[in-house]
Amino acid sequence: MQKIKSLMTRQGLRIPQESVNDLSPIESFRIPTKEEFRELHEEPTDPQAQQEIINSIEEVYFSNDSFDIVKYELERLPPVLSLQELEEYRDKLKQQQAAVSKKVADLILEKQPAYVEELERVTSLQTGLQLAAVICTNGRRHLNIAKEGFTQTSLGLLANQRKRQLLIGLLKSLRTIKTLQRTDVRLSEMLEEEDYPGAIQLCLECQKAASTFKHYSCISELNSKLQDTLEQIEEQLDVALSKICKNFDINHYTKVQQAYRLLGKTQTAMDQLHMHFTQAIHNTVFQVVLGYVELCAGNTDTKFQKLQYKDLCTHITSDSYIPCLADLCKALWEVMLSYYRTMQWHENHDQDEAAVVSSVSDGNNVMGTEENSFDRNYVKKKLEHGLSRIWQDVQLKVKTYLLGTDLSNFKYDDFIFVLDVISRLMQVGEEFCGSKSEVLQESIRKQSVNYFKTYHRTRLEELRMFLENETWELCPVKSSFNILQLHEFKFMEQSRSPPVSPSKQPASAISATLTLFEQYCNGGNPFEIQADNKDDETEDVLASNGYESDEQEKGAYQEYDSDSDVPEELKRDYVDEQTGDAPIKSVSRETLRSRKRSDYNLNKVNAPILTNTTLNVIRLVGKYMQMMNILKPIAFDVIHFMSQLFDYYLYAVYTFFGRNDTFESTGLGLSSSRLRTTLNRIQESLIDLEVSADPSGTLTAAEERKEKVPSPHLSHLVVLTSGNSLYGLAERVVATESLVFLAEQFEFLQPHLDAVMPAAKKPFLQQFYSQTVSTASELRKPVYWIVAAKAIDYEQMLLLMANVKWDVKEIMSQHNVYVDALLKEFEEFNRRLNEVSKRVRIPLPVSNILWEHCIRLANRTLVEGYANVKKCSNEGRALMQLDFQQFLMKLEKLTDIRPIPDKEFVETYIKAYYLTENDMERWIKEHREYSTKQLTNLVNVCLGSHINKKARQKLLAAIDDIDRPKR
Repeated sequence: MQKIKSLMTRQGLRIPQESVNDLSPIESFRIPTKEEFRELHEEPTDPQAQQEIINSIEEVYFSNDSFDIVKYELERLPPVLSLQELEEYRDKLKQQQAAVSKKVADLILEKQPAYVEELERVTSLQTGLQLAAVICTNGRRHLNIAKEGFTQTSLGLLANQRKRQLLIGLLKSLRTIKTLQRTDVRLSEMLEEEDYPGAIQLCLECQKAASTFKHYSCISELNSKLQDTLEQIEEQLDVALSKICKNFDINHYTKVQQAYRLLGKTQTAMDQLHMHFTQAIHNTVFQVVLGYVELCAGNTDTKFQKLQYKDLCTHITSDSYIPCLADLCKALWEVMLSYYRTMQWHENHDQDEAAVVSSVSDGNNVMGTEENSFDRNYVKKKLEHGLSRIWQDVQLKVKTYLLGTDLSNFKYDDFIFVLDVISRLMQVGEEFCGSKSEVLQESIRKQSVNYFKTYHRTRLEELRMFLENETWELCPVKSSFNILQLHEFKFMEQSRSPPVSPSKQPASAISATLTLFEQYCNGGNPFEIQADNKDDETEDVLASNGYESDEQEKGAYQEYDSDSDVPEELKRDYVDEQTGDAPIKSVSRETLRSRKRSDYNLNKVNAPILTNTTLNVIRLVGKYMQMMNILKPIAFDVIHFMSQLFDYYLYAVYTFFGRNDTFESTGLGLSSSRLRTTLNRIQESLIDLEVSADPSGTLTAAEERKEKVPSPHLSHLVVLTSGNSLYGLAERVVATESLVFLAEQFEFLQPHLDAVMPAAKKPFLQQFYSQTVSTASELRKPVYWIVAAKAIDYEQMLLLMANVKWDVKEIMSQHNVYVDALLKEFEEFNRRLNEVSKRVRIPLPVSNILWEHCIRLANRTLVEGYANVKKCSNEGRALMQLDFQQFLMKLEKLTDIRPIPDKEFVETYIKAYYLTENDMERWIKEHREYSTKQLTNLVNVCLGSHINKKARQKLLAAIDDIDRPKR
């Protein structure tokens, strides 16, 4: 230590003696001697080499101060000592010691300035402490002087002042207690004024003040009284909250919410509110239904009040059902509107509160803001969840009411009103919570299907009665007649109206774009019964005497020469009956005139051909669609019943005018396979062929028969056997064309029906249109075939042909008499056709079918007459061709049908006479349209001319082979 000091002395530093004693830890550290320092200086000063020497020192030397180095080294000596090794080891230890000493010296020198600076600080601290001791001594002396200077009087003054302050505080407390005693009067006044937030604020302040003065005995009683008052306020607040459910008032609800917020019971208030809404729905519907039940009962018997709501609904009479339903929905609307406005209030309030929070945001209100945010989220979720719950309660109440009464005997308009109300209620539900109202849909679907079955059954019976009393007279309607002009289809006309720009829309149209809650938020009710406006509407569809006006009636009998009144379809060269397309070619004026002649029209405007029954069926379809439009879940049932109306009408027309087993057996394919299939399906599924019910029949069979309708019978006023009227042609035209018109209306309605039809049931609709509606026009062939078969005397023609000699030896230049007779028949047919057209317009497709049938029958009669010939020469065959060509030439002047039907049928048969044996055999196999008799006669007539007996036998065998599968 002395050496270190001497070293520091050489540096020019004075070390205080008193500070040396504080450096006792350093004294234990051995300071190198002068020789050692010299050796240090002699040692190499390479820092890296010096560091390597230090690193080579064993770790044990750095362990702790109690380590005995000498003992450690002696213990390490080997058993056999070697002087040279000892000296080498000694030199190594000296080098290590020297390196450590030099390192210590370097560190001491490095820290020397800091050491000196610290010593100076210690000296300065000592001086400051001495000064502080002097100040403390002076302070104690002055305190003793002050203590001796105070007297007993001064302390007394201070005590009195303190007592005065205590008495002033006591006076304040007494005044506060007096105010608290009078608080209950003010609270009662505030509750009467419905100032709930103020009352709660005052009560809470009083409670806070009472807790401050709880050490007074009088306050404990007041505190319990305030608690009772607060509970009373909460009860009145709950009553005030329940009033919101039926009549929402913004100011009232704002006060209630502020009061609950002061109480810190915002979430509890929301739970209570939902309970009140549920209770309000139950009480409202019960009181409405109970009022009507007691009103209808005519007495004040209290037994109804004890009934359950479900049982109460069964006591509603049919007369009071609709007004009660309307009042029920109006009352429920008020409850849902209150809930809607409650949600609106909270949305607006949350937005305002969020705006305030964002404008005044600081760190002090973070906890309060988070708590308010949690309450707002809770209220929001609770209100959103409550939407579906409240709507579910409403649905269940209305469902119970709906199913409590059998609606099957209601009038149509009344039932439509019920559907309309429920449809409006379902619209409310969708806007209220986005619900599809499955409960309501299912309940009204049950009632609708039940009602509709009864209604449809009655309508089918009415349709049968109409058909059986129908005289098939033309119902005069205007040419502009459209089913949308009928009352029953007004709903479609409204939905099909073109959109109007918002600037041109009336106020009512603009309001239609709003939701019901937006429209009626400030007043009104969507379930108010509107006055029926049907009295203000008129159907302008009937024409006077079948003409649009007097001028048209006069023009009907003017010369038939103008092209302006020719229907567009007649200006075509011909119309393909299957596709409705016309060929692309020019049409001459002469052709147009001939077309006008073939339409058998007295220039009446081409008004639709329909009967009163047809019009009634169309009205029924409109009613059915109206019901379906209101209640789409029963769309399939409605469309199915609509198809039955069409099926029955089609079946009736066929039964009255088209069924004739004699002519159906001709094999001419008058009824297509599709038409026959359709008629068989209708007969099996809809027609009750049994006149009297079988008492022994099963219940299932009875139920099936209940769904069927007896086959209709033609009115005895309709005469179909008179030749002068062409066997009831006018009635047949009205019947078939009214059916075609009805089919056209169904085609017009198809897109609307397809839009409401469930996807799973659309194949039924497609099948109905493809297999039933499209076959309406096909019914013309069998109906008019009967007229064509009776209008011309084909038997007389066969007799005239039998008297002709066909085995002449020279070529004749004059045709036979039967041709003229046949043409006279056609001229007479044409005349009677014109007579009928004076009663009923005969459309071009009808006249074409009539002419086609007559010509086809005439041509087949010619072949049959030629087949009856026993002997015939080549000249006779030439005479047949001459007769047929004369017939065609005259016939083409009477009709515009091109090509002439079955022309090839006759020509091919005549020319077959000239065929050789092999050609004839092949011809027989290819032409199976001829009967066995006709083919056999052809072979027999050719015998002897160019066919021998052997060939005859061969050909007859070929004919027999062809005929065998037909047997």
